[in-house]
Amino acid sequence: MYRSLIKPLLFRLDAEDAHHLTIGLMDAASRVPAWPALARRVTAPASPMLEQTLWGQRFASPVGLAAGLDKNGVAVPAFTALGFGFLEVGTVTPLPQPGNDRPRLFRLPQDGALINRMGFNNAGMADLHARLHALGARPAPVWVNIGKNKVTANEDAAQDYRRCVAALQDVADAFVVNVSSPNTPGLRALQGADDLGALVREVLQEVEAQRVRTLKAPPVLVKLAPDLHPADFEASVDAAVHAGAAGLIVSNTTLSRDGLTHPNRQEAGGLSGRPLTRRATDLVRAAYRQTAGRVPIVGVGGIFTAQDAYDRIRAGATLTEVYSALIFEGPGLVRDLNTGLARLLARDGFTHVREAVGTAG
Repeated sequence: MYRSLIKPLLFRLDAEDAHHLTIGLMDAASRVPAWPALARRVTAPASPMLEQTLWGQRFASPVGLAAGLDKNGVAVPAFTALGFGFLEVGTVTPLPQPGNDRPRLFRLPQDGALINRMGFNNAGMADLHARLHALGARPAPVWVNIGKNKVTANEDAAQDYRRCVAALQDVADAFVVNVSSPNTPGLRALQGADDLGALVREVLQEVEAQRVRTLKAPPVLVKLAPDLHPADFEASVDAAVHAGAAGLIVSNTTLSRDGLTHPNRQEAGGLSGRPLTRRATDLVRAAYRQTAGRVPIVGVGGIFTAQDAYDRIRAGATLTEVYSALIFEGPGLVRDLNTGLARLLARDGFTHVREAVGTAG
């Protein structure tokens, strides 16, 4: 139904208008009493081989929603109802900001890709806190992707990240330090090993400072870009892990335009979708080898099929995330990924998803 009816209608709209319409409908669905819980009974992964416990949290599936789709956490119940094992909301900044000028989101249908230059448009940390606090108990972990405001200089960036932690620690199941978006000027400079290590330490200090008040200490993960030189990528991974990051997210959108055919390839911004599949898988493999599996890796970028997710897991990812594929394939994607992963694991003789992590390294 999505591919034959809903998708053609949505794709007639401007990409960002379609996005806002979809999020609005998901928000409305989230408010229907008992519907998200009932829907999740149908979509929740049935196979125990997909269930994991990480950082003291239960993940019913290794398939999560990547940041950027639900920036303000308005549709958490509805997205959870699709069968995701976890959700990542944001990127959120301390102050609300409108982001870059429109148009800023572009489809490349024949490439299976999106280009965005949104620029951390969001309603701010206070708004996100109110929304997540109002949810109460949640059936899946909700991570918060944090960033700095555009007007904040890089030398003051740590204070923005610390402000987000202080405001959101009681409602966040994990924090993701975003230093890899290409759409905030100068942000990617914070991926340099020295700056990144210092930033992660600052964030962890704030998490520790808030522990007494919130009675919790969410893990801190770092999201890296796919465009780093191999030596710089290795140095950034080392810096994040040595500073105490509990995990890595590999990877963010790319500035590369290799192999694209759609006219929108000329648009500025970060590219996501199928063109990232091989590159993101290779980077997960490199990070897993470098860290020897000491910290969980979340594989994201170009995951459209169960085989894509399985390849990412065998390369070294403990968890995976999707975004662009959901736009092109529709809400049934999550169920297909979960059932397909269970089938692939069983085919290869694995009894649990953790057994497959890194086996193709």
